[in-house]
Amino acid sequence: MLRRSAWAKVNLTLHIVGRRADGYHELESLVVFAGIGDELTFAPAADLTLSITGPLASAITGAGSTADDNLVLRAARALRTRLGIADGAAIRLDKRLPVAAGLGGGSADAAAALRGLAALWGAGDRAVLKGLAPDLGADVPVCLAGGPNYVSGIGERIVPLPGLPKAWLVLANPGRPLATSAVFAARRGAFSPPQPWIGPIATATDLAARLAACRNDLEPAARRLMPEIDDVLAALSATAGCLLARMSGSGATCFGLYADPSSARGAAARIRAQRPTWWLAAAPILNGEDEQPVGGDAV
Repeated sequence: MLRRSAWAKVNLTLHIVGRRADGYHELESLVVFAGIGDELTFAPAADLTLSITGPLASAITGAGSTADDNLVLRAARALRTRLGIADGAAIRLDKRLPVAAGLGGGSADAAAALRGLAALWGAGDRAVLKGLAPDLGADVPVCLAGGPNYVSGIGERIVPLPGLPKAWLVLANPGRPLATSAVFAARRGAFSPPQPWIGPIATATDLAARLAACRNDLEPAARRLMPEIDDVLAALSATAGCLLARMSGSGATCFGLYADPSSARGAAARIRAQRPTWWLAAAPILNGEDEQPVGGDAV
């Protein structure tokens, strides 16, 4: 049995810089992955099947979705077709990340499925996986790449950013899904000018200062649609050691940036005591797709 993690994708910045003729928005985003996520396991089998378990499995099955239409199975079928094989696999998805939360959970699951099945089926050519990723979703290529990246276009241009400083995140979600399409539809105002990332960054404090000069252009629209995001940002900002608080992706998950694990875990525990119904996690920023989490945990 093989095991792969699908790390939470966090947009530390998200600038909407234009819109193409086909309706897709052009963006620029500093994307990192936090050491908390879903977990997938793979075992040889005659058929291709998916079971969904875990503390947040009901967020998928309860919404009317089934394992059969999950993006993990779509990725598995696409890879099997591309390889021209008839092999099966019993896949189990342990769902730990909230859905429709701005954390790229479905895309991260699909990327982890491609990596895990490639190993199970002995398909080591990474070019095959990279070729499949864009057809599965705009976030799947960066989730497949892993690590800190500066992403532009509609997600297809990915530039690795090695050497970000060690830092921790507290991820907080008010417990309600927020559809990406609704947030984009509610966005108002002009597009942002291109703003290439400037590095390297030495410390978490320096990273926070650099991020403060950027923004998430979807945050105002998301806050109008879901006022609870204001409460999440305020709760993170009020914790000791929080260097920056911002929404990730299209929301509603927000992050607080911290310099060390004790500050992050203390902040998560404090918010948990005040908001017991929220989903919360304290986790390190990972520097590569194969890096194991250093004490990342949901609380």
